[in-house]
Amino acid sequence: MFFLLWAVFSALSLLIVLFFGFSQRATLTQAYKSEAIRELRHKGAQIERAVTSDVPPEFDGNKSMYLRILSTSYDVDIFILSENGTVLFPQFPQMEGEETPELPFDFQEEIILLKAKLSESDTNSVLYESNEEYVYGSKIKQFGEDAYLYVGKSLTLVRATSEEMGSRMVLMAVFIFILAFAVSFAVSGWLTKPLTEMTQKAQRLAQGDFSVDFRGSDYGREMVELADTLNHARDELSKTDKMQKELIANVSHDFKTPLTMIKAYASMILEISGENREKREKHAQVIVDEADRLTSLVTDVLEISKIRSGLEELKFSDVDMSSYTQEILDKFEYLKETQGYRFETEIEEGLFTLGDEVKLGQVLYNLIGNAVNYTGEDKRVFISLKKTSDTVFRFAVRDTGAGISQEELPEIWDRYYRSAKAHKRPVKGTGLGLSIVKTVLERHGFVFGVQSEEGKGSTFYIDFPLLEEKA
Repeated sequence: MFFLLWAVFSALSLLIVLFFGFSQRATLTQAYKSEAIRELRHKGAQIERAVTSDVPPEFDGNKSMYLRILSTSYDVDIFILSENGTVLFPQFPQMEGEETPELPFDFQEEIILLKAKLSESDTNSVLYESNEEYVYGSKIKQFGEDAYLYVGKSLTLVRATSEEMGSRMVLMAVFIFILAFAVSFAVSGWLTKPLTEMTQKAQRLAQGDFSVDFRGSDYGREMVELADTLNHARDELSKTDKMQKELIANVSHDFKTPLTMIKAYASMILEISGENREKREKHAQVIVDEADRLTSLVTDVLEISKIRSGLEELKFSDVDMSSYTQEILDKFEYLKETQGYRFETEIEEGLFTLGDEVKLGQVLYNLIGNAVNYTGEDKRVFISLKKTSDTVFRFAVRDTGAGISQEELPEIWDRYYRSAKAHKRPVKGTGLGLSIVKTVLERHGFVFGVQSEEGKGSTFYIDFPLLEEKA
């Protein structure tokens, strides 16, 4: 980018100089020509009146001398030509001892052009460009015969001025280009400096250094906003990195625990309870339970990985959430009979939505199981499913546990949350339940959330889009 900006600034400066130089040269040249034409027309008319009048007495009838003086005074060439282009005046030599000057060109060809111009004009005089000069020509009388006045103004000065301007323009262009080259180098370095700094900091961030601060010198609102955005991304990456490490640590611990138990009880069977059937069956049951727990953990890790990676497509269908919720609740009946849990329900009939039935079943099971794990000593869990509007119905599950602090609320969906608080856990789980809930619901595009107050329990909810009731 540095070299690109440098090249663009330099090229732009050069183009501006060239454009300005050429336009100024063309403008001034045209202005000079216009002024020369106007001046020649005015001088030509004055000279025409002079040559058609009597020669002033001081010239003693020497018309050639008179024309020479007029030519010098008006800074033009003056000739009086005959019908065939012969020079009538001035006559040469004009004074004794003078050499006859060479005529600027062949007037026999010029008289043809002059006559043609006069024939095309509605006036007795014309002004045109010929033979590197501007010409004022008119038809006059000399000694009772037709003659032609030729007044020429050389373009040599115009061309010399134009060439001089061109030379100066080249020198100016070279100077300005060198200056622009240096200035653009400095400006490009100044403009790209914050990007270079951010690139270096981004490389440090990519290497795992989350202490980098993208805010630096104030280079304008846009750079400040970019720095703030990158700092926000850094913070999110830092949180993700922390959660990943925490997740790996907790999952590793949960892998290790059942494996340790399995190994320990297998050893006990071999060494202690091999001949005692009652103890052997008890120890074998522990091995089976821990193997089931280990299998559940692996299944949940694979499940969340497949859902987040998009490898598993959702299979949408019309789902009767009223009957499906009741079906999920039936799986918790054993807790009512064996541990005295109470499930207080309020479920409206005929509430349908569009979704993946299997995945939504996982969501409901995880949310209800989470409430069971965290509810209070009264062992009460409240489940409701009812319409909140003509197009939406809400599933909500509330526990009476310790609740969640406001600081923890934004994190519970992404962290290995069950490690944060000690609790009794009658429902087997891996601690990845809320992460699975979040991933599935985000894939569906459903609105969900949690409301909680410390000491008063938590309420998890999902808003489902309502389909028409099926017949």
